[in-house]
Amino acid sequence: MAMLALIGVLALVIAGCACVWWTSRADDAPRWARAVSAVTLALADLLSTPSRRSRRGGSDDD
Repeated sequence: MAMLALIGVLALVIAGCACVWWTSRADDAPRWARAVSAVTLALADLLSTPSRRSRRGGSDDD
């Protein structure tokens, strides 16, 4: 069951990346592809923000 969920998440990530690539290359991409692209980029920014904060804060693990 967990493997099926991971495969589903991987498929969504690949589809999102494909939409980002498609909309960046084609001026006539459909509206739904632009929406998926915007959601993918927003999620990527949201998920990458905590890792940036932790790197900026420095570490006390000397």
